Formats: sequence, structure tokens, C-alpha cells
Amino acid sequence: MTFSYFPGCTLKTRGKALDIWGRAAMERLGVTLEELPDWQCCGAVYPLAKDEIATRLSAVRALAAARDRGQPLVTLCSACHHVIKRTNYDFTHDATFRSRANNYLQLPTPYAGETQVLHYLEVLRDVVGFDALKQQVVKPLTGRKVGAYYGCLLLRPSRQMAFDDPENPSILEDFLRAIGAEPVRYAQRNECCGGYVTLERRDFAAKRAQAVLDNARAQGAEEVITACPLCLYNLQANGGGILPVHYFTQLLAEALGIEEAQA
Repeated sequence: MTFSYFPGCTLKTRGKALDIWGRAAMERLGVTLEELPDWQCCGAVYPLAKDEIATRLSAVRALAAARDRGQPLVTLCSACHHVIKRTNYDFTHDATFRSRANNYLQLPTPYAGETQVLHYLEVLRDVVGFDALKQQVVKPLTGRKVGAYYGCLLLRPSRQMAFDDPENPSILEDFLRAIGAEPVRYAQRNECCGGYVTLERRDFAAKRAQAVLDNARAQGAEEVITACPLCLYNLQANGGGILPVHYFTQLLAEALGIEEAQA
């Protein structure tokens, strides 16, 4: 199984652990992630203005490149996935944007939304399968009580993202069961961590981060996992050290017995 892969800027810098453990785990599972050549920043934030074209063009380039390779496009960073998935949705629901974006880029073959965009977790669930993943676990994380933190970007807006139930998601909990851990459900797992206001209102970001981790700990969690580099940063930097926070790929690699991939 081979997929085009868009790592994004953060996974090359502060979030490289998410990428390194993720690639190693997929290789162990028999899945090939082919990094797109010459990719650009996805834009980082999906624009609120409907007529904003320029900040979405790099996402279109990535989508068209995967289309030309005849492969679905896999993303791992929650922010990149959010921008690319919503941009792809725009191509099938907004004829004006589609026309203007193609006019800007002048691609050899105009893009029309053909690429399937998958998050890494969707590949685990829908392609590899959690039952098959469980069979490949060599070091089950038995006894580990882990709270899954979804954050905002994977789940909302639910119609465009089509990732999981935005109010009661389960994909990360199902993942944790597959690798032998005990998932801990808590109310704040799909609420905002405050990461986007860290620079302007660090006091508020800290309040939100601590509320998430306090809630997870109160329900019995001993650690937290996430797929979002910004969430991980905010929970670690502003969460008061209430609980350890890891990328989910680190636990996946651990369960698969991978020790050589050093992030």
C-alpha cells in the first residue's frame, strides 16, 4: 500500500517526533508513505474569508501532485489535515474558488477535487484496520491509562472534515485499545486547548490547557496523547505539568517494538 504524504513544516522542525515515529510505524505495518516533492507550507490556518484564494494555493498544489501520482494524500499534522481537507472540499462545492485557483496555478491539468485526503489515523482504521494492527503489536501497553485529546481541527467543521463524530469521537480510543492501552474518556477531550492564543493571551491558553489536563486526570488518565503539534506544545508548555503529553505515533511505535527511530 502506497500513499502520497504531506508532512508539513512543523513536522520538519518542532514536531519532528510526530513524523519520525509515524513513518517508522507505517513502514513496520507495510504501508509506504511517499513524501511529495517540492511541497510548500499548507498555509497553516484555513482562511475565514471565502474569497481568500492565495493562502489555499499551496494546498491545491499538494492535492494536484497526489492526483497526478494516482495516490490518496495522507496527512499527519492536524492543522495541515484541516487546511488540505477543507480546501479539497471547496473544489467540489465552490465553483468560483475552483475556477480562480486553477486560473492562478495554470496547472497542466486543472484540478477538480479528485484526490482522496486521509489522516494517518484514518489509514490505521480504514486501510490497515485496528484488528490487524492489534495482531502486529509486540509490546502491548497493558495497564497504561491514556486520555486521547482530539482538539478542534480534526473534528470541525464536521461536514467538511468527515473524520469522526464531533461530539463523541472514538477513533483515538479505538486506536488505544488496539495497542493494548486503556483509553480514558473525559469531557474536555474535544474542546479547544487555547493554543491559537498562546502568544497574545498566554494566561488564557494556560487556563484552557490546565482545564483539559485536570479533567483527564480526574477521570483516571495518567498520560495524554494527541495528533496536533500546536496542542502538544500548549499542553506541555502551559499545562502546568499536570500530565505527560505525547504524540500518538510515539505510543504506536512503542507498541510495535520500534526503538531505533530516534526523534
